[in-house]
Amino acid sequence: MATPTPSSPDRWSLESWFSGFGKPDYTDFKAALVRDVEALKTQAAALGSETNEIVCVINALESLGDRLGHLSAYLGCLSADDANDEAVKADEAWISTLEAESTKLQASLRSALAALSDAAFAALLGDASLKHAEHAVQRMRYEGQHQMKSEMEALAADLNVNGLHAWGRLYDTLTGKMDFEMTFPDGHKETVPMSRRRALMSEPDRKLREAAFHDGQKPWNDHATTLAAGLNGIAGTRLSLYGRRGIPHFLDTPLFDGAMSRKSLDAMLEAIHTHIELPRRALRKAANLQGTSALHYFDLEAPQIAPPDEKELTWDEACATVDQAFSAAYPKLGAYFREMLAQRWIEAQPRAGKRPGAFCTGSQLKHEERVYMTFHKTVHDMVTLAHEVGHAWHSCVLRPARSFAASYPMTLAETASNFGEMILLSGLMNDPGITEATKAYLLDQEMLRAHAYLINIPMRYEFEKAFYTERAAGEVSVSRLSELMSEAQRKLYGDTLLDDGTDPMFWAYKMHFFITGVSFYNFPYVFGYLLSQALFARFKAEGASFLPRYEAFLSMTGSATCEEVVKQTLGEDLTNPEFWAKALKAMEPSLVAYEKVAVQ
Repeated sequence: MATPTPSSPDRWSLESWFSGFGKPDYTDFKAALVRDVEALKTQAAALGSETNEIVCVINALESLGDRLGHLSAYLGCLSADDANDEAVKADEAWISTLEAESTKLQASLRSALAALSDAAFAALLGDASLKHAEHAVQRMRYEGQHQMKSEMEALAADLNVNGLHAWGRLYDTLTGKMDFEMTFPDGHKETVPMSRRRALMSEPDRKLREAAFHDGQKPWNDHATTLAAGLNGIAGTRLSLYGRRGIPHFLDTPLFDGAMSRKSLDAMLEAIHTHIELPRRALRKAANLQGTSALHYFDLEAPQIAPPDEKELTWDEACATVDQAFSAAYPKLGAYFREMLAQRWIEAQPRAGKRPGAFCTGSQLKHEERVYMTFHKTVHDMVTLAHEVGHAWHSCVLRPARSFAASYPMTLAETASNFGEMILLSGLMNDPGITEATKAYLLDQEMLRAHAYLINIPMRYEFEKAFYTERAAGEVSVSRLSELMSEAQRKLYGDTLLDDGTDPMFWAYKMHFFITGVSFYNFPYVFGYLLSQALFARFKAEGASFLPRYEAFLSMTGSATCEEVVKQTLGEDLTNPEFWAKALKAMEPSLVAYEKVAVQ
């Protein structure tokens, strides 16, 4: 590990955004935002075919979006920083209502764009004030052509607050209060919060994982009827709206949101299914290291190589190591990371009351990024830091772009984060001072990630696709949901799972299925992982000369489709399964090295 610079800040500052929650600059900002949303909503509702008026609303919406996003990001940071702050929670609920009002005005604008003739729309796009916003405006027109009348969209926005999104809030509330009685391997019993279950199933001790899995299933089974009602309600609402909007297939909207085509998705999945034995080999090696013929579902997130028996990693050491890896491979990224530390844009301090997890957010209004995580003195946490800083760098590269050209889809969001992560891991693996034990541990962690992206997440996609297909004909029962889940697991995992090794209740406790703001929260992660593998392979082959092209790639992510971005910057065709197969095979050298690791 690198020698640390003294006292890298581990506590972020949000004061450049607002002097404080509830302070005059904060309350004044809120009041002005409410006033301007209402004014623009009225203006948008009165739009006709006058293109100059439509252009004015488009530009006003962009500015309004910056302010709304700024406030939303600020509240999100505060809420994560102190999950028990009820005043912040109240304002989070309030801003969701304001966002619904913003949705209404956007619906009016999209309707006006859709009503324009092709010639009038072409003339509108030629307006100088919309330069570099053409991609965003074209997407608005497309959405307008696939939406209900404005008053119906307004009604849907209102109903979603207390309907669709209420199911998501119910899930969060119900699961947030869940706990279970667990009998530990030493015989003692303890009431364990459900939020701890996943961590227990990631423990090296297999008996501990098994106990957490089986004892922790009871609350999910007890609440299965309620959870199934929620999942059916979420999917049913979406399917009803798709039908009203003339959207023929339930994948059309998530694909549009991801700015990718069905051909690209099918090509990616074809490559995964064709080469599924590559990630399965990693699981077979994990079973071999564990001493079992195959794995149980509760084994899938557990390390099979113990972390090196070394002293705990300090925050300063982690920052120094990330800095060294970034600076050696990508000096501009290293300089940006040091700026983030100096400006106190990273929150990593272990502290009671913080929400678990990690994320990157930012403000288009201030052109600043923030990273949130909790550092527990492990190598895994250091990798998380590199991942989130990769996200932040993506936003930094897009700072010169106007907001409409700086908003990129989830498919392309995960490329920069994985790229940052791979720079760190590559630096660690090539460090002459690294021990064999640490190398083995890092290989194990890399294979855990590969399995998650190439088997587990495609499995979630297969389940969700089958569920939505059946939900179109009526509600899907608890038993059928569990059957669909087991079938998807068997399809992707094959013989790498024990005969009794599936988890039929995974549909209930995987939060991603209950996120109401976006549907099919799965394949974009696979897309980002494989595309980042392709980018990093180019970087390794071409060296520093590739980095300007990488930045050009990042710069285009908010102003073109995935296919256009990749074609123009890499010269590759995303609809060709061979592109994805090549990206997938990039894991093979690490896989071969992993298969050579001796059983401990």
